Amino acid sequence: MSELLIEIGVEELPAVPLLKELPNIENKWQNILKDYRLQSEFKFYYTPRRLVFWSETFPKEQSKTLSEFIGAPKNIAYKDGKLTAAGMSFLRKAGISEEELSFKETKGQEVLYHQKELEGKKSCEILGLIIENFLKSLNFGKSMRWGANFFEFIRAIRSCVCVLDDELVEFELYGVKSAKKTFVHRSVSYDLKEFKSIKDYFKLLEENFVILDPETRKTKILNEFKLIEAKENLSIAKDEELLAEVIAITEYPNALLGSFKKDYLEIPSEVIITSMRENQRYFALFNSKGLDNHFIVVSNAVCEDYSKIIYGNERVLRARLSDAMFFYKNDLETGLNPENLSKITYLEGLGTLKDKSEREKFIAMILCQLYQNEKKDALCKAITYAKADLSTQMVYEFTNLQGIMGSYYAQKMGLSYEICLAIKEQYLPNSESSPLPSTEFSSIVALANKLDTLLALFSLGKIPSGTKDPYALRRAASGMIKIVLNLGKNFDLDLLFQKLKSQYKNFDLQILKDFIFERLYTFYEANASFIKAVLSSKNADLIHIDTAIKALIELSQKENFNENLSTFKRLANIAVNPNFKISPTLFKNAAENKLYEEFKKSLNTQNLKERLQNLFALKPFIDEFFDKVMINVEDEELRKNRQALIFSIYEEFLNIADIKELSL
Repeated sequence: MSELLIEIGVEELPAVPLLKELPNIENKWQNILKDYRLQSEFKFYYTPRRLVFWSETFPKEQSKTLSEFIGAPKNIAYKDGKLTAAGMSFLRKAGISEEELSFKETKGQEVLYHQKELEGKKSCEILGLIIENFLKSLNFGKSMRWGANFFEFIRAIRSCVCVLDDELVEFELYGVKSAKKTFVHRSVSYDLKEFKSIKDYFKLLEENFVILDPETRKTKILNEFKLIEAKENLSIAKDEELLAEVIAITEYPNALLGSFKKDYLEIPSEVIITSMRENQRYFALFNSKGLDNHFIVVSNAVCEDYSKIIYGNERVLRARLSDAMFFYKNDLETGLNPENLSKITYLEGLGTLKDKSEREKFIAMILCQLYQNEKKDALCKAITYAKADLSTQMVYEFTNLQGIMGSYYAQKMGLSYEICLAIKEQYLPNSESSPLPSTEFSSIVALANKLDTLLALFSLGKIPSGTKDPYALRRAASGMIKIVLNLGKNFDLDLLFQKLKSQYKNFDLQILKDFIFERLYTFYEANASFIKAVLSSKNADLIHIDTAIKALIELSQKENFNENLSTFKRLANIAVNPNFKISPTLFKNAAENKLYEEFKKSLNTQNLKERLQNLFALKPFIDEFFDKVMINVEDEELRKNRQALIFSIYEEFLNIADIKELSL
């Protein structure tokens, strides 16, 4: 085994594309090593200027492999006992003599055959090709060209290191020749620095302020955060996403404390935090009363005096907060004006944002009926003002604060706390880990928004396909389901869509319903057939569906479920609807009479979970029925009566789940 070091030196990698591809990088390297029969353990490091692989157990050569050669049928390869052109061609292809030739029977006929062991190539001979193929496999989104070159990568490649047992592996990659040279920290030098061995490489970077391991950089940052928190008696807002970005853009991170004028704390804290986070990658700090007028910037510079760096960041932030203060005060003077929404087009074919608000009001009134909520006037008012902040200067500057700024402005206008909260929470949940609206009032506003978005976009045929979902309709559907399940009140999509369809262009509502149901497969850690079985019951109420899936999952965890299921699947497979009313007077066998009586008892509950358990408890009586009763008898009335009994049991299952769809 050998020690291998690979480094691809690049101009600064953008953090977000790098972080998106990061989970795939090690797997792609591992897979390409497997393809080339050079599997080994390795460590992967990255900084904004390099991708590094290091292995202490790298194979010196490829592992041996068996190669099979299959040729023409024997009767074609030979004629009159001599090889034909087809036979000779096979010998050349396999690189063998006629004496080494063998035969193999395949698909009922003998064919020319040869198997031989191939020696592996030396690692140093193919590493250049491996690295090139690996780099081509990476997907960072957009790529760039540089100079007069035709090749592309996320950023220009400036250096390439490939050292095997301290010996340079020579090749050219993306216009760059491999060398024992690397870039150190920019604060130290802009020039390539030479090293002699792999050990020297790590030492060179360490002595010149490059921390290769991202986990080490993370630890350094968090330790410095703790020191600042303790010294200043402040706490840092946890933000793993921002932390990952900072780790990705630094080679030698240093956490520095900066500040801004307390006057700017008059601006809503979300604005200040967003400005610091999105524009400057600053971390917000909090005191016992709330947001503090200090922040942390993680610098990548190396110097003795960081005061100029702190001052520079404070100056940039001051300019941004000054603009934010200007926008905020202007918006307060103007207030929320819903009429401005009539000037903003929502989407071609769907009118303006005011039209969308009117449709949402219509939906909210239907939901009020469904939930027996009497706050119709307040809900209409909340939806009237909900999107009015889209015409404000602050939301124009910080689009991700829509709703949040509206709630602040609504509060200043004297609107009720309930309405202000609903405006703030109207887009929730807006991510996988996002909280849900906190009240039923807010939930109705959020549901009206999501339902209109789904119905409106589907009515225009804007249906997501593959991975493309430009209008985030999958997120809207998942969010709607989460809100409904959190409320725990009936939500029948069939009934709801029939009441709402008049507001939209005519389209197949089943397509939208199926789209929403598809999201349910991500909600449960269960066999997908359980969800499919419940959805096949044709009940469109999301609460009923959720209860049925959970009941089925719980039941499946009991002993003998597989055995029980086989009985009921047999019942389902033979069930036919004879259009015949069960008549107990026609029962001829004690087993059918007993099954009928137990079946009637199983229905004496409205609780779905209990009913499902009761139906599964019929197993011994169904087994006895199958053992002692002949269904397909000649007597038509008797046959139909027995068919009706079996179908009635299956039909009760169908109200919960179609057991035909279950598979284990």
